[in-house]
Amino acid sequence: MLTCGFKQSHADYSLFSLHHDDIRLHVLVCVDDLIILGNNHVAIKKFKTYLSRCLHMKDLRKLKYFLGVEVAWGPERIFLCQRKYALDIISETGLLGAKPANIPMEQNHRLALASGPFFSDLEQYRRLIGRLIYLCFTRPVLCYRIHILSQFMYKPRVEHWDAAL
Repeated sequence: MLTCGFKQSHADYSLFSLHHDDIRLHVLVCVDDLIILGNNHVAIKKFKTYLSRCLHMKDLRKLKYFLGVEVAWGPERIFLCQRKYALDIISETGLLGAKPANIPMEQNHRLALASGPFFSDLEQYRRLIGRLIYLCFTRPVLCYRIHILSQFMYKPRVEHWDAAL
């Protein structure tokens, strides 16, 4: 990428950008997948042709799904959604048939003072919290709650599990 004139981002080392006159190309590299975005279709096509010669790349066309994130293309915007990912979490916890509830975590919660029994499946709690952390990518309203729940990863109690559910 660097030999093609791209500059590597200091904020994310897997992001490369090329700015030449009015042309802008951005490439995100994730293991063996590439996302190529830009403001010039001809330049994107030429770059893809070059990559396919060098790397034997297969073009999957318009991005639809990447790392658990669904990508929907609007006329002037890109929409990111983790609906399937959220449904997988709900299904895995056995709550698929549960009624949705809008119960935000209290600001003066008492989770740090929980004294009930320890939760028996430590790995299950950690997995759920880890998955919820990744869900914050498209649902930032969950960040505070998940930040609080992640403080109990070492020895969660049943109250912590219940709060996570």
